[in-house]
Amino acid sequence: MAATWVDLLDPSADELMAKAPRELEETALELLLAAPAHEDEPRPTLQGHGDYVFGVFLLAVALPAEDRVYYQEIDVVITHDTLLTVRKTPQNGRPPYDIEATKSEVRHDDSAGMIAYRLVDGIAERYLDLVDALDGEIDELEDKVEEQRSETTRQRISELRHDMLHIRRTLAPMRDAVRRIIMNAVEVEEGTEVFPQEVEVAFNAAYDKLLRALDGLDLSRDLLSSVRDYAQAKVANDQNEVMKRLTVIASLLLLPTFIVGLYGQNFVDIPELRWQWGYGYVWGVIVVTTLAQLWWFKKNDWI
Repeated sequence: MAATWVDLLDPSADELMAKAPRELEETALELLLAAPAHEDEPRPTLQGHGDYVFGVFLLAVALPAEDRVYYQEIDVVITHDTLLTVRKTPQNGRPPYDIEATKSEVRHDDSAGMIAYRLVDGIAERYLDLVDALDGEIDELEDKVEEQRSETTRQRISELRHDMLHIRRTLAPMRDAVRRIIMNAVEVEEGTEVFPQEVEVAFNAAYDKLLRALDGLDLSRDLLSSVRDYAQAKVANDQNEVMKRLTVIASLLLLPTFIVGLYGQNFVDIPELRWQWGYGYVWGVIVVTTLAQLWWFKKNDWI
């Protein structure tokens, strides 16, 4: 049986109650009208409320040009013949979730549960794209480790790690919510079945995509750890290079200092003190020994 899909964007309380397929419980109504507490809240959920199912879905969206991630919230109310979606405009004027691609996939005979599957499947596909975008960000960061400042690299690693933690906080509950549908654990009143058998089977595809996204996110975290280790190794290597240069400079100054100290002793019988070319001779010894040290360091690849 064909179902009705009603989509609302930032509705008022009156508009929401007028379009809702059922009289909504107070807790569901508050969540539908509430603005996002912050970027990754509220947490995704899916639960039965009498003869309808209420759900909250979040999609993390990457902005590579700005090196940041923001979240789009989509709330749903599902009955056996109606799907109500409430989309919310993210903070800072970011665009809300675009449902046009999902609408183009809906068939004329889809039930409300099947339309909900197509919506969730589209969100799962975008999570896979998000993981690919994160991998691209990590590859770009790795390419820049050698050329950019260490402080910039550490800051970007911290930002990516922070983003991944928040994405996991939304992706894991999304997976659990879809799994509850597959396990037939979303309870509604008898006679008002929302997710028939064929819909539960279809949700397996969305569940697999969410699992792949979680696995990809874990791999991205490992890749980021590798970049962090690489950056730390580069810092340690740069410090070693600096210490090596300082050691070479100290070594080059050590022998001339010894020579100057030797001739600076208070003895009157040093021949060079009475020699016409004594001053130049000492300078010659200093220059020759310094050049000899430089040759030796270069021969052994110390500089």
